[in-house]
Amino acid sequence: MKNTKRLAIAGLAAVLPLAMIACKPIDKETGKPAEGAATETPAEGGEIAGLKGEREQISYIIGNQMGEQLKQIKDEIDVKTLQRAISETLDDKAIEITDEQAMGIMQKFGERMQAKQVAEMEEKSKTNAAEAEKFLAENGKREGVQTTASGLQYRVITEGTGAKPGPNDTVRVHYKGTLLNGETFDSSIDRGEPAQFALNQVVPGWQEGLQLMPVGSKYELWIPAALGYGEMGSGPIGPNQALVFEVELQDIVK
Repeated sequence: MKNTKRLAIAGLAAVLPLAMIACKPIDKETGKPAEGAATETPAEGGEIAGLKGEREQISYIIGNQMGEQLKQIKDEIDVKTLQRAISETLDDKAIEITDEQAMGIMQKFGERMQAKQVAEMEEKSKTNAAEAEKFLAENGKREGVQTTASGLQYRVITEGTGAKPGPNDTVRVHYKGTLLNGETFDSSIDRGEPAQFALNQVVPGWQEGLQLMPVGSKYELWIPAALGYGEMGSGPIGPNQALVFEVELQDIVK
């Protein structure tokens, strides 16, 4: 059997950064050290139930970090075999796999995972598109909701008396963006500071909607995916998801 030193070195390189940050508290949502975390060692941090001494504490924290990184593929790995590989690598034992075999296996695994992600994306895209179509069809019948030729829907909450921005203007707005289920994905209101941007730099639904609004207005906008982030989505916005915005146009910035 070939002792694949390169595999062992790669495994060590993956663990070392974890060891360097392991002394910081972990953000359970991100799997990363908490912002502004103190850099004291576990020994300085006092006793921890279930973890005797610094060695156990450090081992657990590094393992916790590794676990967070592996969560996305947890259904694809065998934990006992993973533990065995770590143990054998630390003991400098021969790994029962050649470099060529490892490369071939990981390449096939990567291709399979990519195909799985594409299939999941396509399924989400179909589901979101159907949900959006049904929602917008019903929403367009509500009193006060108007639908433009492009499919953008809007409702006037407050009608301002100022000028309307043009396609190349820069505007200052306060807004809150939610998904159809009411989940907030972005909000200048929550950040406590209005946003400022050029209209030609935002999605088509915003470009069209803001040009309908006189300064001082507050509108509710329903943006179909075709006028938003389309089939790919962006960050917390999934493929073909319709979006809801409550927007207050404060000023046209000269």
